[in-house]
Amino acid sequence: MQIGRKIKNLRLKKGLTQEELGERTDLSKGYISQLERDLSSPSIETFFNIIEVLGCSPKEFFNEEDHVQKVVYGEEDQTNYEDEERGYHIQWLVPESNEKEMEPIILTFEEKGEFKVFEPSLSETFGYVLEGKIKVRLGKREYYAKAGEAIYFGASDEHQIVNDFAGKSQMVLVATDSYL
Repeated sequence: MQIGRKIKNLRLKKGLTQEELGERTDLSKGYISQLERDLSSPSIETFFNIIEVLGCSPKEFFNEEDHVQKVVYGEEDQTNYEDEERGYHIQWLVPESNEKEMEPIILTFEEKGEFKVFEPSLSETFGYVLEGKIKVRLGKREYYAKAGEAIYFGASDEHQIVNDFAGKSQMVLVATDSYL
């Protein structure tokens, strides 16, 4: 069992950052990061404190009964993250998708918003613009897509998606999890 992965999943479901979980448990953000990557193991007391803050009992945490695959995900399953400084908001549509083959999100940009720059990888990225207009920087090239258009690219070059609209832009974005 990967305790760190389960802690991270619970934290994301609660919509907490590592820093927020650290503050609520009197632990550092760095220590939470180490726990989530299974680089460190918490004491029993610390472990119980973390799962209590995350709203989980020890029985629920360690319950590994065969579970039926979940197929339909509703609003209650979604988690959100907002980067006000860079002007974007992420809505994860499927919990724990960052640990699966695909990661579907809704990405909303404020005017002049820009998503972080991604390093080259073996990932593939698909996007469908719902509103506004976006620019994809892929290596040294730039591509534009407006509402109703789709993007699809292999991420073998450094890449970034930015808002190219005088207002809000929104898109569905799905990336595969294949890194170099």
